[in-house]
Amino acid sequence: MTFDVRFAGPADGPPIVLLHGFPQTSRCWNAVAAELAGNGMRVLLPDQRGYSPGARPTEVTDYRIDHLRADVLGILDAFDVDDAHIVGHDWGSSVAWHVAAHHSARVRSLTALSIPHLAAFGSALREDEDQKARSTYFSLFREPGKAEHVLLADDAHRLRALYGEGVAADAIDEYVRVLRRPGALTATLNWYRAMTPDTGALPPVKVPTTYIWSTDDAAVGRFAAELCGDYVDADYTFEVLDGVSHWIPDEAPDAVTAAIGTQVGQGR
Repeated sequence: MTFDVRFAGPADGPPIVLLHGFPQTSRCWNAVAAELAGNGMRVLLPDQRGYSPGARPTEVTDYRIDHLRADVLGILDAFDVDDAHIVGHDWGSSVAWHVAAHHSARVRSLTALSIPHLAAFGSALREDEDQKARSTYFSLFREPGKAEHVLLADDAHRLRALYGEGVAADAIDEYVRVLRRPGALTATLNWYRAMTPDTGALPPVKVPTTYIWSTDDAAVGRFAAELCGDYVDADYTFEVLDGVSHWIPDEAPDAVTAAIGTQVGQGR
């Protein structure tokens, strides 16, 4: 498969990979990437499996989490990067947690936005009524055909509504344009359809980790966020952004950049 990967910053800078979530592309990182590159980091911004037209297999099983984390390793290899700082948002966080848990030698540090360690998230889905209510949209997204119709009907009205007010209108137009391409929305929804109990059966992470959660996140509640640290067996920082929605890279790029800079600046 061929992935679309943008890059910024000096080739000899500390490498960092920024992993986007659903329903966005690497564009969501533009402000963060510009700041990191200006600070001397070598920034890699891939459009992940299903989002890159050249990396869009058709089977649901092609989107299992083991394939998604292998993609990150393949991108590192393609750029001759032995290890990197890994940052993820939303589904990108899920992938980043898996890479850090299973391939710690390739990860200098982890910065996860919105989605906590998947074992913490799984516990919340089982035990916390608030999280169960927040995650009811999973059922729709896992319905082939129906989800695509609902999200794209009426000029993608419901897809556009997912972004709320935290994402710029021109960015939303770009994401919708990408997801309207033949097979694109189905491929990106296949991330949800490929989920299994093994997706959240994750060992503790043993690399320096920062987890950033926002109080106005409609998708992730406080129970899961506060449980995250129980699954990190290394230096751990939990940052809470008051009044910020789920779309942290868009709404609070300075806070994200500062958190990453702390990790890198301390020589991690």
